[in-house]
Amino acid sequence: MIAPEHDRLSAGMAPSGERFSADWLSRREWLDGRSRSHCLTGLAADWLAARPGEHGSPYGIVDLGCGTGSNLRFLAPRLPGPQRWRLVDHDPALLALARRHAATLRDTSGARVAIEARCRDLSPVDDGLLEGADLVVASALFDLVSRSWAEALVAACAARQQALLFTLSVDSDWAFHDATGKRLEDVEDIAVRALFQAHQRRDKGLGPALGGQAPAVLAAAMTAAGYRVERAATPWYLAAGERELLPLAEQLLQGWHDAALEQAPEEQARLQRWHSRRLAGLAAGELGLTVGHRDLLALPPLPARGV
Repeated sequence: MIAPEHDRLSAGMAPSGERFSADWLSRREWLDGRSRSHCLTGLAADWLAARPGEHGSPYGIVDLGCGTGSNLRFLAPRLPGPQRWRLVDHDPALLALARRHAATLRDTSGARVAIEARCRDLSPVDDGLLEGADLVVASALFDLVSRSWAEALVAACAARQQALLFTLSVDSDWAFHDATGKRLEDVEDIAVRALFQAHQRRDKGLGPALGGQAPAVLAAAMTAAGYRVERAATPWYLAAGERELLPLAEQLLQGWHDAALEQAPEEQARLQRWHSRRLAGLAAGELGLTVGHRDLLALPPLPARGV
């Protein structure tokens, strides 16, 4: 089993090692929307509108690890309709929130979006997970899964000729920057980031996790399966002094600290000094944060032209 993907930091874990609250999810949803690639979303919408098949039938969209439905809320108004969504998560409380938030959603033509909630784990990758989908989507998921699971998912989707839109996969890079946007990095930041990256690769329920390797592994698997792959850098950027995002920045910092501490408990004093120093810089408006993410769109190969 894997923890609901949107209940975890894109760049760290909850301080308790468990789930974040709905408050955290709400805070990150706005930043996700600001950061993710609108271009790739537009390309996915164009592909759906032009896809071969029965005209008038709903577009089937599966959202893996949907959490409270932030991916649905971003995509549904930007994709053609009619739409039929399957929201997949193992947490029934989050699925209930997602369904409630989806009640007023409309597609680009103004039609209501049909929703099915499926409470289950993400393994195995089977018909129950993917059946009926034209487009398979996921956000902030793939740093938590194993290479074998990710490759099995891509292969299963390719066999069904499904398009893939995987957004906000972390690439393991994060850094502090000053008020001008200049990257600031010292030996303590580098040491903490290395510990955090090692922690990312722990088993999260689907085998040894990909962590920051996820975008490269996914792109390679998509290309090998014959997909046309589009990529976009979609970093979170929290400017120095951006007060409304300070609580989120503080939670990110706490998550990095806690993951590093779990990885190297003997470094507790050193990690606490680092945390206190960087927290003071954030609170004073002297520091901002950048967290690297990547979006990927994979479209099935074009059908061969007749001779």
